[in-house]
Amino acid sequence: MKRRKFIKKILLSLLGLLAIPNKLMSKQVFQKSNFKDGIFLNNYLPYDQKSSKDFWKWRKERKEIKIDPISFPLAKNDTEFLQSNRTENTLTFIGHASFLIQINGLNILTDPHFTKRASPLSFAGPLRTTPPGIRLEDLPKIDVILISHNHYDHLDKGSIKGILKSQKIQPVIFTPLKLNKLLEKWGAKNVKGMNWWESTIFKNLKFHSVPVQHWSKRSLSDTNKTLWCGWVIEKNKFRVFFCGDTGYSKDFADIQNKFEDMDLSLLPIGAYEPRWFMKDHHCNVEEAIQIHHDLHSKRSIGMHWGTFILTDEPMREPLEKLKKLTREKKMPTEEFVAIQHGATIKI
Repeated sequence: MKRRKFIKKILLSLLGLLAIPNKLMSKQVFQKSNFKDGIFLNNYLPYDQKSSKDFWKWRKERKEIKIDPISFPLAKNDTEFLQSNRTENTLTFIGHASFLIQINGLNILTDPHFTKRASPLSFAGPLRTTPPGIRLEDLPKIDVILISHNHYDHLDKGSIKGILKSQKIQPVIFTPLKLNKLLEKWGAKNVKGMNWWESTIFKNLKFHSVPVQHWSKRSLSDTNKTLWCGWVIEKNKFRVFFCGDTGYSKDFADIQNKFEDMDLSLLPIGAYEPRWFMKDHHCNVEEAIQIHHDLHSKRSIGMHWGTFILTDEPMREPLEKLKKLTREKKMPTEEFVAIQHGATIKI
């Protein structure tokens, strides 16, 4: 029993350090370069005073909150169609920040996560409550994987290794800067790290790395030593934006200034409570709607909900708030919605 309590405390400490940037971020960050003194910096977040003391304050408050785990129903998808499709543009929600995007004959995965936990440990940490909308073994041939940052709920070792093993030809993996070595250690052979505003062309699509307001950490000593980003996929002025993870910032107005309108945006709507602790790095539903407007997005799909219990809001709340707020703002019914895990829509 004592050993279990000790392991739990160590895990909470590690996950807590992953939940808060340390005072390395307490620097002026609006500079020509987003890299200084060995760490990466946000564009519009001059200071962040969160500390381990704040984390343990949150954990103490959280003891009073009971969040019921919910397994959301899966939509039945047509795996045969997804495996053979090279003509129709589709989007399938796998769960959390994982999507299968089929566009212009290419299959793209975002932040793939198929395992049971979002954790550095296989036996402890946030447990998946809703199964993946597509099983890893049912995936089509994957051409490109997009990684937004290195947190465990977005960069999952088991999923990456499973994909690399199951695919006959390894996909290209685009990442923010300085994640190459980790992915290569896991067996990836085609990895390209990109800085904010850098672009690359793969076959018939253009991929742009763009700034969002977040941070990175995967161990006790690597705060912000790798970059974080969002991604714009572009073909003939048709654009899809994958946000990854973010707080609200002026970065989205900057993205809109560069790209004009987005045809489709994939935006986080969950993991936002308590606001005093999460606000700088996790947007809430109202802020996600503002990001949708900042981007001049024609259509947006909510993500980062219904898969893991990471923060303090009830699991249904992001969906309920999204419906309520879009109705109050008199937005068209399908302009910003959440779709079922496993659901495929045409884009």
